[in-house]
Amino acid sequence: MPLYKRKNIDWYRHLAFACVGGFFGAYAIMCRGGVMGSAQTVNLLELVIDALYGRGFNVLEHLGAFLLYAAATMLTVLLPFWWSVNVRRLSPIITAAAAMAECFIPAETEIVIALYPIFFAMAFQWSSFRGARNFYSSTIFSTNNTKQASLALAEYLCTKNREQLVRMGFFLSTLLCFHIGAAVGVGASHLWGVRGALCALPLIGWAFFLVTQEEKAEAIQTIVTELGGYQVESGTVFLYCRLPHRLSGGGPHGAAAGGGGLSSPP
Repeated sequence: MPLYKRKNIDWYRHLAFACVGGFFGAYAIMCRGGVMGSAQTVNLLELVIDALYGRGFNVLEHLGAFLLYAAATMLTVLLPFWWSVNVRRLSPIITAAAAMAECFIPAETEIVIALYPIFFAMAFQWSSFRGARNFYSSTIFSTNNTKQASLALAEYLCTKNREQLVRMGFFLSTLLCFHIGAAVGVGASHLWGVRGALCALPLIGWAFFLVTQEEKAEAIQTIVTELGGYQVESGTVFLYCRLPHRLSGGGPHGAAAGGGGLSSPP
């Protein structure tokens, strides 16, 4: 069965981007002075520290990282609003560009400046995808995913509600894929240094492919919702319409609603 016809295609996409997020988290730590380029907490703390010690240039570096992160987040709203840009497709393209840019930034470059492409790409990814399966989940760091998995287990122990096991499984699978991506990032960085960023490209390509499959599934579901229902038979999606009797040929089941897998209700 094609991927776009699978029920959990959004989950597969989410896990693929978790691998990408984990890769860049580990790559930044390995190649850029132990600093994670996916979040702003450390960057802003260092900005305050450098400001208090009067390190003007370092303050500007951290301020630049903050502004890039904020700009990337804002663009995921502004681009669709102003120009109808598909940010879910644009996000992996930006991430691929960031991976290639990292290859040309020398290892001795100022750490924060060297992380600028990753700051921008990870912020854009985080803001372009909210999660999957009705769970809000980040693909670029682990703190909230750890919290949610732990809370779900605690809720299950208290209530025996099996839905909490589903919730826990979702967040644990996200953590697993994030750290699989991190392991790939560690290996690539160990073998090839800053040029190891190119090893992220297959992961990004797979994530992009899953985005296109999810969009196909959403398009089919939109048609299904408008026409009234659907059924999958032998790998073919059949759309069933509630057609008026006069349009359905007068038979007990109605005429087909069109060729190529479209038919009336059984």
